[in-house]
Amino acid sequence: MQNTYRGSDAYVVKDLINTEEPCLLVVDDTVLDKHRSKQIDLVHHQYSGNAHDVIAGIGLVNLVWYGLERQHSIPIDYRVYDKDTDGKTKNDHFRDMLKLGKNRGMTPSAVVFDAWYSSLNNLKAARDLHWNWVAGLKKNRKVNRNETLEMLDFPDEGLKLHLRGYGWITVFRFVAKNGRTDYIGTNIEKPSRDQVEVIVKARWSIEVYHRELNKRVVLSAVRLVLAERRETILAYQLPRGLISINVSSMKKLVCTSKIGM
Repeated sequence: MQNTYRGSDAYVVKDLINTEEPCLLVVDDTVLDKHRSKQIDLVHHQYSGNAHDVIAGIGLVNLVWYGLERQHSIPIDYRVYDKDTDGKTKNDHFRDMLKLGKNRGMTPSAVVFDAWYSSLNNLKAARDLHWNWVAGLKKNRKVNRNETLEMLDFPDEGLKLHLRGYGWITVFRFVAKNGRTDYIGTNIEKPSRDQVEVIVKARWSIEVYHRELNKRVVLSAVRLVLAERRETILAYQLPRGLISINVSSMKKLVCTSKIGM
C-alpha cells in the first residue's frame, strides 16, 4: 500500500525528542470504537479495556516515548491490528515495534507494559534487545516451585523470584486505596520500590494519549469501505492528530495517577 499524503504534511516527532534525556518506552493498545462501521475491513470485534467488553473497532498498538526529566510523552510508533490481512497478533506488533525502536537507536531505561503483554516471548524479546523491562504480572503467574504470586507474602522491598520459563526477576506488590492489587515485575538489577513506582506511573501517559487520540483524531467522520484507503487515512490523521495533544495535561495526570497495570 502506498500512502497518498505528502511527506511534508507528516508530523516528525524526532525533532521533539532529546536523545540525551533518560527515557522509557511505553507500549499498550487501544480500540477506536467503530460499532456503526462494521463493513470497514479494518473493523474487528476485540476486547476494549475502556469499554470492559468486546466491541467492534479498529485496534491500534501504540509506542510512546516518555522523557523522565521533563516528564513528557511523545507517541512515536503504532500498528493497526488486522490479523486477517497480515496474520500478526498484537504481541507480534509489540515485538516488531521494539525491534524497530532498537534499530532507530532508542536507548530506554526500561520498556513498560501491562500484564496483557507480559508473555514469556515478549519478556525475552525485551531482554534480547538488552533492555530492562517493567511489567504487570497476573496474580496466577507461576514462580519458584509451582507457586503463584497471590500465594506469596511481599515485603516493601519486593521479592527476587524465579519466573517459570524466563529466569530471575524482582516482583513488587502494590495495593491501591480501593483494594486493587497489582504485581509488578522487572529485570532491573537491584531495583528499589520507589524506582519501580515512578516507572509504573509513567505508563499512565499512554492511557492519556489514547483518550486524546479518540477525542482529537477525527476518524468517525470518515466513511470508507476499502481497508487500503482506510489505512491511508489512519497514516495521515494519526501523526497530524499528535500535534494538538496537550503534553502538559499528560504530565499532570501522570504525576497524580495511581498504580495500575
